[in-house]
Amino acid sequence: MSTTRYTQEHEWLRIEADGLVTVGITDFAQGHLGDLVYVQLPEVGAELGKGEEAAVIESVKTAGEIMMPTAGTIVEVNTLLADEPGKVNEEPLAGGWFFKMKVNHPDELDALMDEAAYATFIADLD
Repeated sequence: MSTTRYTQEHEWLRIEADGLVTVGITDFAQGHLGDLVYVQLPEVGAELGKGEEAAVIESVKTAGEIMMPTAGTIVEVNTLLADEPGKVNEEPLAGGWFFKMKVNHPDELDALMDEAAYATFIADLD
């Protein structure tokens, strides 16, 4: 069974049974970005620190970055997004994931929001 956590930057992190963490952006985020037209993914094997840029996204409205929510190593990227960046808009919580990572300090994930806390967070943004 997996557990999902959320960041204030509207990223979701699904903690998988094998200990890896899958990272994507929330439905709230993709809705505000508009249609994604470009995604630049990190290199597999890249070791990145918390807060470092992991991916670049461009939409019809804006460009932005996906920042590392915690330090770790990229172990897999969603290569489908290179040809189909719109997958993030269609399936933000499933097929539109960006990368999988091995987290250096798994206890840092406990400080992130659960689904109820994230729902309250985005409700307060309106």
